[in-house]
Amino acid sequence: MIVFAIVCGKYEPKEVHSLWADPELAEQELATLEGDWRIIAWSMGTRERDFDNMEFSSEMKVEYIDHVGSDEDIARAAWVSTLGERAEEGDPKRIAGLINMLMRDRHGSPFEQGLMRFRVSAPIVVFREHHRHRIASYNEMSGRYVEMKPKFYVPPRERPLIQKGKPGQYVFESGTDLQYAIVSDAFISTAKQQWHKYQSMLHNGIAKEVARDVLPLSLYSNMVVAMNPRALMNFLSLRVRSENTSVPTFPMWEIEQLGMRYETEFAERFPLTWKAFNDNGRVAP
Repeated sequence: MIVFAIVCGKYEPKEVHSLWADPELAEQELATLEGDWRIIAWSMGTRERDFDNMEFSSEMKVEYIDHVGSDEDIARAAWVSTLGERAEEGDPKRIAGLINMLMRDRHGSPFEQGLMRFRVSAPIVVFREHHRHRIASYNEMSGRYVEMKPKFYVPPRERPLIQKGKPGQYVFESGTDLQYAIVSDAFISTAKQQWHKYQSMLHNGIAKEVARDVLPLSLYSNMVVAMNPRALMNFLSLRVRSENTSVPTFPMWEIEQLGMRYETEFAERFPLTWKAFNDNGRVAP
């Protein structure tokens, strides 16, 4: 790391553009300056090896934590409407048919009788899209309280880059090797520049909640998200494309990667609900 000292004279500020290996050496040399000088701030310059701890990734990570409920619990919640206190007497052989009827006719409240929790690591830009689903519960790592980690997103080569068409009727197509190189270079160089500015502010005692504002949306964050099956189906209907859908959707590529991982876990834990969801056009009840 290279250290700059910004010093202030008796009547006017002045920058000293000298380089030192560390602040102690800087103070020793600055002490030899003539006049009434004092150090007012430190600024860090960079060398390429200063970025060795930075990580660049294309991964959208979803870790299943746990779940509550089952297809049977959804069915028994629905039977309360017709059997009252005898809901537990409902025939288990009729669960698949009942769930399909509930989905087809959009009787949604029984599908709130359950919960799935995931731990997610993804770029902040993905979380901003994710948080639009206000029927989920979130706890995200806070840059006010912890120093962010230098992990940044770079789109993978298979990420479509070119948008064609108009809003609501557009498609994305793959870019050329040159276009991908331009994108990759822009993401990496921006991340390095802004991470340096973030670290420089922290080094000068600036609060984390202020310093974090310069970090780009490509920075990775972490959160725990909880959704009931009804909320999760709403998410999947909007964020995952499927040939089974009756209503077209145009999700951002990155959030679709999360959605596909959610759906794998959902299908395993609530198989009858997931099947009815697909058989009825993937419209959330």
